[in-house]
Amino acid sequence: MTHVSRRASSVLLALALILVPLSVTGSASAEPAPYRGSAEGRYTGVAEHGHAVTMAGEPYTTTATFNVHLQESDQRLTTYCIDVRTGLVEDAWYREDQWENYPGQGDFADPGKVHWILKNSYPVVDVEELQEEAELARLTESEALTATQAAIWHFSNGVDLDRVEQGPELDTNVNAGNVTHLYRYLIDNAEELPNEPASPLTVSPGADSGLAGDTIGEFTVETSGESIPVGVEGPDGVEVVDADSGDTVEEVSDGDVVAFSVPADAEAGEATLVLETTAAVETGRLFKGEDSEEPTQTLISAQDSEIVIGDTAAIAWDAAGGTPPEVEPTTETDPSPVADQAATPTSGGLAFTGNAVIALVAAALVAIAAGTGVMYLTRRRRAQAGE
Repeated sequence: MTHVSRRASSVLLALALILVPLSVTGSASAEPAPYRGSAEGRYTGVAEHGHAVTMAGEPYTTTATFNVHLQESDQRLTTYCIDVRTGLVEDAWYREDQWENYPGQGDFADPGKVHWILKNSYPVVDVEELQEEAELARLTESEALTATQAAIWHFSNGVDLDRVEQGPELDTNVNAGNVTHLYRYLIDNAEELPNEPASPLTVSPGADSGLAGDTIGEFTVETSGESIPVGVEGPDGVEVVDADSGDTVEEVSDGDVVAFSVPADAEAGEATLVLETTAAVETGRLFKGEDSEEPTQTLISAQDSEIVIGDTAAIAWDAAGGTPPEVEPTTETDPSPVADQAATPTSGGLAFTGNAVIALVAAALVAIAAGTGVMYLTRRRRAQAGE
């Protein structure tokens, strides 16, 4: 079977996007393709424009929320930027990650306060409620977006709002006082939310091995979904069990730790735990660029988005009395770029592309193996057999 690389598939996708409008989606009855593991997607443009700001000590920049279209799906996430000092690379690929792996410039010292702002401002909270809470007479959506983005940058890059100007993409005039007032309200009231939002679905580690008759592995499930059915692909008699009690497991939820039970008389073989569910990419999930050689703005989800997602964990075993097979790594991770390697803004320090701003350099898309948790034992055996 011929396998198409990420680079090749990205080129094909880019060509397809030239021929069809981005607004075209599949039919309402089409089932979205599930993801394997952490959510991954590509930046495809601005979701909504805000006005322009100058943060103290930084160049003039525009504000917006951004679309991240999930791989092989019509599903879309809305995100804010959390790194004012790094440009946004066109068509950049993003993968969901933990706050602690933030790769951009600035310390991102208060992610919990950024999370609070996202949960308590636009678009999660509509403008009518915001203007009442902030004691404003009138507030527009573009003003709310602008103040929210500036407040995020205050806590992610340690910068203060200095000036507000009319957005070059907008026809409506900006009330700079409204933006400044809401910005002050958000940063003055921001609280350190104690917990990072859960991943839609991850299973770790991705693989393990052992011997027939053993309970193999300890696989931890992290998910924002509930009661996910357990599927097993493997020989009859192989079951997924609770790692502590050994009881058979038919469904899992966040924090569960499971293992495989393999019959003692089983011949050498392999099995895979398969999980698939509809779960939320929750507000406040970090999305970082996958290309460490051409860093792009780090993004953060601006509202909850339901997606169909799946993940797997695999085991291999030898017959009782044999030797557990070696397990190959299942993911290829690039080191996160450190702050002084992050891309500085191009002329004008602009946060994103637009008709009235300087276009940023297009990304060179790279092939990165998806972290599906599937081992490559079969592939190696076939290679050794000369298939």
